[in-house]
Amino acid sequence: MKQLIFALVVIATYAIPQFGHAQLFQAQNGEISFFSKTPLENIDAKSKNVNSIINATTNEIAVQVRVTTFVFPNKLMQEHFNENYLESEKFPMASFKGKIKEDVDLKKAGTYPVSASGVATIHGVTKPIELKGTIVSDGTNLTLTSQFSVRLQDYQIDIPKIVFAKIAEVIDVQSKIHFTPKK
Repeated sequence: MKQLIFALVVIATYAIPQFGHAQLFQAQNGEISFFSKTPLENIDAKSKNVNSIINATTNEIAVQVRVTTFVFPNKLMQEHFNENYLESEKFPMASFKGKIKEDVDLKKAGTYPVSASGVATIHGVTKPIELKGTIVSDGTNLTLTSQFSVRLQDYQIDIPKIVFAKIAEVIDVQSKIHFTPKK
């Protein structure tokens, strides 16, 4: 009986890491920036506090940013962004949860064009979205870059008519996120 228990422990020790262990990559200081261009004014902001995780086994990805971490060159713009447009006290987080469509071995060094389908939640509104980007792997660490657009109306972000000409209806968003293996 002792030999049977010992054999089961040995099998479990070797089998569980191979079959049950997901390869996770995490990021805690990724960057997301956005840009609004109109004839009257350009607006840009950046957050360097993006958290993200990629499960290389299932190709799932999650990205989250606290809205108040976006920094603007003009403090008044930042105040209006948080108080009037994104209502960051009421809706403090923006996120994306989805799955990378391509079957990519992220543990193998290379540059991989990828797309991900999922849902984005901004201003308390969750909508389906498809993102395109590039993952660069050095075999251990990853860098994900992407560019996409957000239509303010889709996320019920209302722009007062008085400033409508200063804020684009569609905002260009860029991200650059560096991942390390989760330990």
